[in-house]
Amino acid sequence: MAWRCGSTSNSGLISNLASAGILSTPRIISAFEAVDRAHFCSNPRGAYEDSPQYIGHGATISAPHMHAHALEALEPFLKPGAKVLDVGSGSGYLLAVLSHVVGPTGFVLGIDHIPALVSNSLTALQRSPSTANALSSSPPSLKVVVGDGRAGATAADLPEGGWDAIHVGAAAPTMPEKLVEQLKSPGRLFIPIGEVHQAIWQVDKDVQGTVTRTTLFGVNYVPLTDASKQLD
Repeated sequence: MAWRCGSTSNSGLISNLASAGILSTPRIISAFEAVDRAHFCSNPRGAYEDSPQYIGHGATISAPHMHAHALEALEPFLKPGAKVLDVGSGSGYLLAVLSHVVGPTGFVLGIDHIPALVSNSLTALQRSPSTANALSSSPPSLKVVVGDGRAGATAADLPEGGWDAIHVGAAAPTMPEKLVEQLKSPGRLFIPIGEVHQAIWQVDKDVQGTVTRTTLFGVNYVPLTDASKQLD
């Protein structure tokens, strides 16, 4: 079971996720191994538990098994050089993992509407040489901005042709069509949808631009909502 994948170390956590069959792709496993989750958790004692951890400002860092499910689902679209959007980037942890996956020729953009979370995530990302270099390269291959991710990226940050992959880290009440519009052809979106009853949806756009929506499994995420409501 996913909640049994916790450990006392980052390597143990990733090993348990792989043993459970949640992580299976070698390059995805390597990326998770390269990023210590404790660097992105407010409470390092809970960093290697397979459960969400509160990071302040009404936000959590998702459970490790959910991050693993997300990257395995998006993996066909996370080739070196891919352009990836993370909506509700929160702690910045998944941004770091994604940056390792797509490499210096790729581009990873994180959007969060809470300025303090963006600031905290940048501090954490700058502690690691690999992500610090990605942030400071010209042009940067990793960027975090304050904004309403439900509307997608601004024109200044939107890659030509759109995003190869989009990950959303909180549950939207309905499908944010702006995100579907920003998907590249082909591209894939991984997003939790729903209020009382939530499920992960995988949205695929093929080379012709035809969109297919598939429900994967039930989940329980914090809501993707207005900043004012999140901070209540």
